[in-house]
Amino acid sequence: MTRSTGEQQPVQPIHFWFEFASTYSYPAAVRITKVASVAGIEVVWEPFLLGPIFREQGWNDSPFNLYPRKGAYMWRDMERLCEAQGLPFSRPEKFPMNGLLAARVAVLGKDEAWLPDFVRAVYQANFAEGRDIGDPECIADILAALALAADELLERAGQDENKKRLREHNERANALGIFGAPTFSVGSELFWGGDRIGDAVAFARLGPSPEAD
Repeated sequence: MTRSTGEQQPVQPIHFWFEFASTYSYPAAVRITKVASVAGIEVVWEPFLLGPIFREQGWNDSPFNLYPRKGAYMWRDMERLCEAQGLPFSRPEKFPMNGLLAARVAVLGKDEAWLPDFVRAVYQANFAEGRDIGDPECIADILAALALAADELLERAGQDENKKRLREHNERANALGIFGAPTFSVGSELFWGGDRIGDAVAFARLGPSPEAD
């Protein structure tokens, strides 16, 4: 594969794949809009669930729980990252939290302007306020704070059609080869980890990679 250096190519969007139980997705969700906006790049928010993907890899829990040393490092790393970004952070009493309901709401709002604010509010509830994001009351409070019709959205989020949409999101994530969160995809190119936002932006600005002649 080679990259065209002649005629300017259209800028590709960045697809931001996030999981509400993912620690590193929290600071990434705060940064991604600003970084991409400065570069003039569209961000497509892609909620998905890591549980099914982990199970395919033979894991029945977060790798940060399965490997205690890795987990201890991650929690300290999160403290440093959030301090550097000026973000509040508090280790939740339970990890990982159940993000299924929040993911269903996010899928429901995928094409809505309120989605980024909802995502960031859920992350703050989980990793700054110590709230249980698996509790429908918590999600309802977040929706109401955004001046949204909480009862209606929660009812729609639980309908079979919307559950199917979330499953389809996970199928797309699997097809791309996504194995963790946050992941940024530009076309079929993957960038895993919050520290790869800049790389994803740079790749997106270069445009498509045509086959070499």
